[in-house]
Amino acid sequence: MKISSALNRTAIALAALVLVSGCGSIMDGSKVNYKTEGGTKVVPLDIPPDLTQLTRDTRYAVPGGSITASSMGIRPAPTVASTAASQVNDVRIARDGKQRWLVVNRSADVVWPIVQDFWKENGFEYVIEQQQIGLLETEWSENRAKIPQDFLRRTLGKVLDGLYSSGERDKFRTRIERNTTGGVDIFVTHRGMSEEYKDSSKTSTIWQPRPNDPELEAEFLSRLMIKLGVSAEQAKASTQPAEVASTKTTLITNGNASVLNIPDSFDVAWRRVGVALDRTGFTVEDRDRAQGVYFVRYVDTSTKDEKGFFSKMFSSSAAETGPVKYRIAVRKTDSATEVTVQNAAGQTENSPVTQRILKLLADDLR
Repeated sequence: MKISSALNRTAIALAALVLVSGCGSIMDGSKVNYKTEGGTKVVPLDIPPDLTQLTRDTRYAVPGGSITASSMGIRPAPTVASTAASQVNDVRIARDGKQRWLVVNRSADVVWPIVQDFWKENGFEYVIEQQQIGLLETEWSENRAKIPQDFLRRTLGKVLDGLYSSGERDKFRTRIERNTTGGVDIFVTHRGMSEEYKDSSKTSTIWQPRPNDPELEAEFLSRLMIKLGVSAEQAKASTQPAEVASTKTTLITNGNASVLNIPDSFDVAWRRVGVALDRTGFTVEDRDRAQGVYFVRYVDTSTKDEKGFFSKMFSSSAAETGPVKYRIAVRKTDSATEVTVQNAAGQTENSPVTQRILKLLADDLR
């Protein structure tokens, strides 16, 4: 009995020590850390049927697997130091309202391998690498810097590393778009998920979407500026948030079609729609800025009980219908810019599916 009481007192003391140390836990010194000792931490989350990465048109297909400069018949870009810029001023951050992106006065062929290496160096693997349309998308990964450094973790270190989880996962999409000056614009967008209890019994968990994190986007824009040759001080100063007035985006009915009205110029609206498509996870196969069209694919998995788009984010059930091609048309009017959804033939549609697509874009643009 005495031995049992002593053990109980010891257990209580240890539990108290853990609780006290937990209260004083701190985050890792770095804001972000997606690296692990064993390499990139690939998170086995199911691919949502709405956002399944689909086989592209044959006009984009490259036989033999991965796309390389040699297989595309393109002369490889000259070897350059990843952090060497001909001048610091050839990399700058641009702002327009809430959006921030990098403007780099270098060719897309030179910038692509630098950006490609950048995400790998930060602990990510790719699920999309499409150089011909300038698109990179990372796998879902965990920010280990968000895990509290409590007493046990500080004492036992990496022995218990695999037992700890932040309960959050992130992925990033990078879009490299040629601009009119011969350089490129680089957009970085974030999507996040968090692990929540499924019900009040707290016996199982599910993954739910969490809001886009502008601070994470700004952090990686700053790091990418450094990778491209800007000093850490200049990069930090450039990515500081600024107070901006938001523009009102409205979803209206114009005749027989639903229209998303954006009170901005075409250039601004084009960028905003592109970022919204990236953040909501659409499969963007191509884009034609001159025509004002994004070519996308969408799988509609809505049911009679109208489950939300994001409620099926990590569902393993098969989609009831196959992928359908759509065109997101951005058109300048006299007073604003209008966005409509067209079918593959370029005809404006006003079906329940296209209305849901516009609603998704509107929610992100507001």
